Amino acid sequence: MVTNCEKSGNEQEEVALQNASKQIVQTAILQAVQQVSQESQQKEKRVNSSVSLQLERGELTKKHEKK
Repeated sequence: MVTNCEKSGNEQEEVALQNASKQIVQTAILQAVQQVSQESQQKEKRVNSSVSLQLERGELTKKHEKK
């Protein structure tokens, strides 16, 4: 037979585990979002750098003039 005290303790433990699980999931999601954001920023910097380099070399203007 399960007493009220044991039942209450089990419920509290289950709630604590659920809260811990939620925190783990939230942390994982936050880290994933931050990683995607950083990768996007790095990609944008590479693209901007490439465009700047092409502009310095005159490659973009040459392509434009041929059209």
